[in-house]
Amino acid sequence: MTPLAITFLVLAVVVVWGGLVASTLFLRRRPDVAEYPPGAPDDHRQDDAPVVHDT
Repeated sequence: MTPLAITFLVLAVVVVWGGLVASTLFLRRRPDVAEYPPGAPDDHRQDDAPVVHDT
């Protein structure tokens, strides 16, 4: 393997495994969602009528 190929291999390994480690640490610190975005099951948007277009 050429030095350039080895460099890109190391870079790819660091990006993939580093992302895995970072996401694992983030999930260990904040395991639950504190607040859901709009559209969650409890926002009662299903009570609104659908948009009717005059065609």
